[in-house]
Amino acid sequence: MSSTRNATPHVSDVTADGAAWLASAVAYPRDTLALWEERPTAPVVLPCGSAFDVVSAPAIFGRRMLDRLWEDGPGSGPVAEFRGRMLLFAAPGTAQRLPSLLDWEEWGARGRADGRTGAVPPLLCHGVGDTVTVPAPAGSMGSTGPAGPAGAPPRSGSRWLVAPDIRRPWLPGPEILLWAAVRAARAAVRISIFPPADQGAKVYDVSRRR
Repeated sequence: MSSTRNATPHVSDVTADGAAWLASAVAYPRDTLALWEERPTAPVVLPCGSAFDVVSAPAIFGRRMLDRLWEDGPGSGPVAEFRGRMLLFAAPGTAQRLPSLLDWEEWGARGRADGRTGAVPPLLCHGVGDTVTVPAPAGSMGSTGPAGPAGAPPRSGSRWLVAPDIRRPWLPGPEILLWAAVRAARAAVRISIFPPADQGAKVYDVSRRR
């Protein structure tokens, strides 16, 4: 990775180190890397629970969580959009712990019936024994630049919002994602009636969390 890399990378700026980290989740990383070399725009199914867990949220709510993490919190790990869901990569063990924390704080599926229930939509937590389909590096492996031209449309409804760029990225744990979910839920009641700015244009300064 180049030392002069922009602090606010293009959403699809997956580096060779980032691709290697993703591939480390499987038993034979070289096979996955070879697949991406041959088919750089192909999504791939990866197992959770070792290199990372994944918390999947509805797109709009997931974007609100992501905004809270970057505007008021410590930032995020890698984040992707895939078929209308936001995939937030988290520390291993998060998938087991986060649902119980949401329930404990009465924001989960078994929360109170006085208005809190449903404020945090069901989050799909993928951990040991689960797999997720993630966007490919889309041709950026081995490059220090973006995978495509700025403003390029998402490929097949999938894209990286915060792309993996190093071999050991920082990953939020369950407490941090609980914090983001609760604040996103509270912020939802204060959303302006006016249409928001173009959300697809946002980038996140990954240097803040290092």
